[in-house]
Amino acid sequence: MKPEVVFTSKAPKALGPYSQAVKVGGFVFCAGQIGIDPKTGELKEGVEEQTRQVLQNLKAVLEASGSSLERVVKTTIYLKNVKDFEKVNKIYAEYFGKIKPARATVEVSNLPKGALVEIEAVAVEND
Repeated sequence: MKPEVVFTSKAPKALGPYSQAVKVGGFVFCAGQIGIDPKTGELKEGVEEQTRQVLQNLKAVLEASGSSLERVVKTTIYLKNVKDFEKVNKIYAEYFGKIKPARATVEVSNLPKGALVEIEAVAVEND
């Protein structure tokens, strides 16, 4: 199986030497997304707006890969401040349907560009 790189202009370009996502073996491995608006290149203000943008970015990457949020099996959420857990949770729940992915949430000391939240995902490709 040869990995396939996924790229979409509907999500921010990678900030370093990595891909937005890689498809292999029926899975899509999405790099962590932060709340950068791909149209402006600017980080959204506040944890709620960043969380919405992060999930929109992930959705765009997944759709470009031939998958979707409904096919996500695992996420990891990185929070600058774990006190934002409930705010992020509320928005996160709006984006995932009946079957919620397995998940880990961790507090970190810093994120790229001073972001308040970052989310990475693993999904299965559409049938």
